[in-house]
Amino acid sequence: MRCAVVTAAGTTKNADDDNGTPEPRRGGTAADAPLPRPLLRSAVELYLDLHAHPELSGHEHRTAARLAARLAGHGCAVTRSVGGGHGLVGVLDNGPGPTVLLRTELDALPVTEATGLPYASTVPGVMHACGHDLHIAAVAGAVELLAASRTTWRGTVLVVGQPEEETLSGARSLLEDGRLYERFGVPDAVLAQHAAPLPAGTLAHAPAGGPPLMAGSVAVEAVLHGRGGHAATPHLNLDPVLMAAATVLRLRTVVAEATAPAEQAVLTVGSVRAGERGNITPDHAELSLTIRAFTEPALDRLAAAAERVVRAEAAASGAPRAPEFTVTARSPVLRPDPALTARVRRAHEALLGPGRVLDLGGSAATEDFPHYASGGVPAAYWMLGTAGAGPWRTARAGGAPVPPNHAPGFAPDVRAALPVGIRALAAAARRVLDPGPAGDREATS
Repeated sequence: MRCAVVTAAGTTKNADDDNGTPEPRRGGTAADAPLPRPLLRSAVELYLDLHAHPELSGHEHRTAARLAARLAGHGCAVTRSVGGGHGLVGVLDNGPGPTVLLRTELDALPVTEATGLPYASTVPGVMHACGHDLHIAAVAGAVELLAASRTTWRGTVLVVGQPEEETLSGARSLLEDGRLYERFGVPDAVLAQHAAPLPAGTLAHAPAGGPPLMAGSVAVEAVLHGRGGHAATPHLNLDPVLMAAATVLRLRTVVAEATAPAEQAVLTVGSVRAGERGNITPDHAELSLTIRAFTEPALDRLAAAAERVVRAEAAASGAPRAPEFTVTARSPVLRPDPALTARVRRAHEALLGPGRVLDLGGSAATEDFPHYASGGVPAAYWMLGTAGAGPWRTARAGGAPVPPNHAPGFAPDVRAALPVGIRALAAAARRVLDPGPAGDREATS
């Protein structure tokens, strides 16, 4: 998930907190009955291993292998290299019935970890700063839980290990190049959860009738062309750095000028690259930017406005050639299916209690999960709280904020968050799958 900073809104009143936001659970699980110790130990070990060995988008070979081995060990038939990359699909077949797809991401981020944890990243400049390692461990634990309780459900569980979520390209590769639904069947429901800086031990859903859970986005790479030369002869050169600086400043006005006051949108220039040395004027500059909005027409309008700015600034600077403006990825607005979300939320409230299942306002974060809902497949998506009790209380008292996703200090409280993540996925899957001979659709262990 790109730039995943979320806030809880409209939370249910809870005795833990006079203001309505529950405190994180201290250790253990948020459910009364503990998970089997071997299952939880296995999931924690997987998390610690993955966190210490993160892999960037498109390079998730080891991560995919670790997840594939766990799924195979729990009875799944595993197919690797789906979509031409490191994507994988595990199939847990339990007879006739509905099919539910559980999605987890595999990739990490180009972030240097600064948590100081004993299991911190061992890969320089690469970190699981968005919780994908937590997601993998949770889905592996949920599959183990489901595999051990086959009498409580019927149907098929598809587990999708998706590479390249952070570049917003992995879902489409699996669906289009990998022919995911043609090969493995169209699921009756698609489920996913995402780590968020909310109290550990809580979950958060989009409220019925509320805004989209996440914005849609457009990712753009722009190249501005100048004329390189010696720094001592600026009159003979055309400086693309100056051109890029003017372009960035003008791009910052796009949202104000191209959106109505009530619309929410964000345009961010996240990277500017030009030149190698201070005494050389480079011949080009590169910009990387993202545009986020909560409707597809707004995304189209803002992308068109950004392109006009880039081209106009190049022309005003006398660029020797037209700039390049390339849309590298696009993700739809995330609107979870209301009916499926209501069913999953009831399962989560039965699991944790209503006070620990929160409402979540729209976030400008974005991700490619909505592609799985193409063609009308119902999808549910919720947030998994990861903030420990200490950091959460410090932040609420006006101290240091809880480090958000993508930050070097992002550090989920694994003891509190992982058990809830495992149970949340398993409970949601059971809500979709047929009850088995035991007739216990709501079983949580």
